[in-house]
Amino acid sequence: MRVYRKHWWVPWAFLALPLAMYLVWVIIPIIQTLSLSFTSWDGLSPTTRFIGWRNFEDLFHDSIFWTSIQNNIRWLILFILVPVPGGLAIALLLDQKLPGNKMYKTLFYLPMTLSFVVIGLVWSWIYDPQYGALTTALNSIGLSSLNRAWLNDPSIVTYSLVFAAIWRQIPYIMVLYLAGLKNVPPEMVEAGIVDGANRVQRFWYIIFPMLKPATIIAVTVSVIDSLRSFDIVFVMTRGGPFYSSNVLANYMYIEGFHNYRMGYGSAIAVIQFAITFGFILVYLSNVMKSEGVD
Repeated sequence: MRVYRKHWWVPWAFLALPLAMYLVWVIIPIIQTLSLSFTSWDGLSPTTRFIGWRNFEDLFHDSIFWTSIQNNIRWLILFILVPVPGGLAIALLLDQKLPGNKMYKTLFYLPMTLSFVVIGLVWSWIYDPQYGALTTALNSIGLSSLNRAWLNDPSIVTYSLVFAAIWRQIPYIMVLYLAGLKNVPPEMVEAGIVDGANRVQRFWYIIFPMLKPATIIAVTVSVIDSLRSFDIVFVMTRGGPFYSSNVLANYMYIEGFHNYRMGYGSAIAVIQFAITFGFILVYLSNVMKSEGVD
């Protein structure tokens, strides 16, 4: 006890650098963004003008802002409904003792090694309406009637972007579930076999409940990634056509750095942070209640 009291500062000394970096790169920018959201500033002038809640009032009358929110909701729903069960299904398949298992794991994980910028460039070529891989494939199997201007049609452009992003997201979810499957005791699965449970029953009553921590992480990460989607939208469409594929992060960038409305862009960033933080709080609170954690 005396040694602990004498060297009480040692843990804080080890934490000093990470805490300082977190303060400089996270906390201070959040505070600065919040303060800028109440100002009118072009990002270049040495002075700012305080305008109170006007930026937020203008946002709620901004049709592009509401389009961006609707697109973010589409991203959120599809990022939960497709990558999470898709990653789980692939993880269950690759967890079996199959020939060439390691090779398949590598191939499935390969998209995760690419940045969203690279993926955006690749899928821009795939979606090319004249020479793209998707157009060529549909033509070769006699389904040319299904060809669309995938990135130029306002009614489908957001779904085209989400599908490209999902292609990268599924491998990440797969890895989370593969790690979770390693923690499932084989004795429990064998006991289910002895008791006569079929594959579906073993998965639903034994394996899936043991994967709850991995599911929590997978859903949380998918929510965060869907709400902060920017790279792939900016690379593939710049938010077009006619702002139809805009998301909040992209609209924030356009207003702040293209239109020189840094205060307005900061207000969008504050709304995005509040929405993301609210989703995470609600989800985690429900998870803790289901586990009986006060």
